[in-house]
Amino acid sequence: MCEVRLENEVVVITGAGNGIGAAMARNFAERGAKLVLGDVDAEGVRAVAGEVGGLAVPGDAASEAGVAGLVEAAMGEHGRVDVYCANAGITGGSGCDEGAWADTWEINVMAHVRAARALLPHWVERGRGHFLATASAAGLLTMLQAAPYSVTKHAAVAHAEWLAITYRDKGITAQALCPQGVRTNMLASSGDAGKALLGPEAIDPEQVAELVAGKLGGEEFLILPHPEVADYYALRAAHPEKWQAGMRKLQRKIEQ
Repeated sequence: MCEVRLENEVVVITGAGNGIGAAMARNFAERGAKLVLGDVDAEGVRAVAGEVGGLAVPGDAASEAGVAGLVEAAMGEHGRVDVYCANAGITGGSGCDEGAWADTWEINVMAHVRAARALLPHWVERGRGHFLATASAAGLLTMLQAAPYSVTKHAAVAHAEWLAITYRDKGITAQALCPQGVRTNMLASSGDAGKALLGPEAIDPEQVAELVAGKLGGEEFLILPHPEVADYYALRAAHPEKWQAGMRKLQRKIEQ
C-alpha cells in the first residue's frame, strides 16, 4: 500500500460533529488536509468545521440522498475526494426492536455501501482513493447485549475487506478502524454492559485520531487502537468454543 499523506488531501468525514470524527477532523487539519465534514448534528458539525476551516455538510450520511449530497459538495468545493472516512455509527440497543435493527443496518452498513458506490467511478478513473471504515472491535469479536451493533460492525469490516481485495490493484485502498472503548457519547450511552466491558480500557478520541493519521494507507488492513484485540481475534478464530465460553462468563457477570 501507499501511505496517505494528508497534506492537501481532500478528506470527507461522516459523524464529524463529535467523538472520533471530530478528533480526526482536528488532527487531519493540523496535517494540512482539506476537510468536508458531515453529521446529522448540524450545530455540532458546523462548530467543528469552523474550528478546522472545513466545509460543513449537515445531513444524513446513511441515506442515498445524504451520501450523494456529501460527495457532491466535496466535488463541488475541491473537484475530487481523496479519502472518505465512513465514521458515523449508532449502537442500536439490545436488538429486540425491529426498527433498531433497520436503523443500525442503514447507518453502520448501508452508509458505507452507498458512499463506496458514489466514489468508486471517480476513484477508478483517477487510479487512487482511500476508504476508511470506522467499525469496532465488536466487528471482529462481539459486543454483549448489543446484537445489532455487533452484527452490523461485522458487516462493515467485511465490506471494507471486500473493497480492499477488489480494488487494490486499481489503486484504491481500504482499511477498517476497530477500537474497543473510546470516551465518546456512544460509550456513555452504551449501558451497563458497555461501560463494564469497555470503560476500564477506554482511550480518548484524540489517541484514535493520531493512530489513524499515521496508518492511513499503510500495510495494515486493520487499524487497532487497542493492540490486544488482535490476540482476541486470533483466539476467536482458532478456538471459537473457548472464546464463547469466556464471553458467556462475562455475560453472567453482567447479569448478576
